[in-house]
Amino acid sequence: MAMEWNRLLNPGRLCRPEYGEKPGRPAYLQDYDRILFSEPFRRLAQKTQVHPLHDHDHVHHRMIHSMETASVGRSLGAGVGAALAERGSLQADQVARLAGHAEAACLVHDIGNPPFGHSGEDSIGGWFAAQFRSGRGIAAQVPQHLRAEFEHFEGNAQGFRIVGRLEYAQQQGGLRLSYATLGAFIKYPCTRLVRDEAAGAGKAPYVGLKKFGVFQSDAELFEETADALGLPAEPGGWRRRHPLAFLVEAADDICYRILDIEDAASMGDLYRAEVAEALEGIVGKPNEDRGLPMRDRIGLLRAFAIGQSIDAAVTAFVENYDAIMMGEFNDGLMEVSSKAQAFARLKELSEQRIFVARRKTELEITGRQVLHSVLDHFHGLYEDLGACGWDADELKARHGYWAKLIRAVDLDLRGVEDAYTAMHSLADFVSGMTDRYALKVRDMVTGSVAR
Repeated sequence: MAMEWNRLLNPGRLCRPEYGEKPGRPAYLQDYDRILFSEPFRRLAQKTQVHPLHDHDHVHHRMIHSMETASVGRSLGAGVGAALAERGSLQADQVARLAGHAEAACLVHDIGNPPFGHSGEDSIGGWFAAQFRSGRGIAAQVPQHLRAEFEHFEGNAQGFRIVGRLEYAQQQGGLRLSYATLGAFIKYPCTRLVRDEAAGAGKAPYVGLKKFGVFQSDAELFEETADALGLPAEPGGWRRRHPLAFLVEAADDICYRILDIEDAASMGDLYRAEVAEALEGIVGKPNEDRGLPMRDRIGLLRAFAIGQSIDAAVTAFVENYDAIMMGEFNDGLMEVSSKAQAFARLKELSEQRIFVARRKTELEITGRQVLHSVLDHFHGLYEDLGACGWDADELKARHGYWAKLIRAVDLDLRGVEDAYTAMHSLADFVSGMTDRYALKVRDMVTGSVAR
């Protein structure tokens, strides 16, 4: 049975479905503002997009990437909404809602990313895997079936945890975003346990099972969201994607594929002529760029490339509309669009020239050592917390040093009641750090003297 927009655009809020919209303030605008003014979003300004700890003012960080992605997501939603309304598949008053929820979901799509970008995810996962292998410490007490969600630490799942539980933790539902925005945000509608049972070590049978987007501790919040939206449920316990999740994914693809190579030119990892050639693969050679300086030419090509990529993604969505609404579409929009070949070239450039650049690699190694040092040190705190029966006041009374450290970093120990919740608390703390704050905490706990 096809999904229905009346349910997919549900403005009800997580853990408060009866919350009403205010005149002139539809749910998607409230969502956007709640995300924009939240502390986790503010921290994205000091988190790596591609290049860790850079000094170049024009290189993207996670916040500007998220805002650019939100802009593209709004355009994608407006384009799809207009096309669907014209053919009678969407009500005219739902066009703005479709675009608005896509925009809000794009704004929040990277809120769960740890310091040092994707290498930070790998570093955190690697640390947990080593703890489980050692059979020592509090991490070793985590039940076996729940370990994979730590070993394969996932920023998407951490993002859902932040907006659904951690931010405004005193109230159920966290930020209490609308079901529609949450559905568009969740690219991988499953837990790690469900994902592994469905896909195993082989190729995922569905695009939404490539990774996981929900920790087991947040599964009830996810089920509430999926039920409210009418996302089709499968026997293995996973759900089909919300149609707007494909637009959020496409907006992200458009922004990071195109803008990452522009950043690479600024960092010296690619020649500007190479960047221009790659962008011409998307847009051809416009007459307007003749005689322009290379920097201006690239800026013009980038603008044309984003615009044409948006048009291509909208067309791909409309062409695959029936499969998307049935939950049967099993690809990315850019991969089936008219720009697929050009985007494959951008991906090739990134993998062969940008992601393996020497400076980036060196700083990723540094980032790994920073995160592991912090995790090692704070793991001892959680071990002693467990020995105190998970009583934070008892821990502070028995261990003066831990009490000082808790004050120094404002560590939140609410809700820690066993090994599983303790390890999530540790992951919450470390993954929430900015790049530079992680360095600061590492230096503090190791006694390093700033030069």
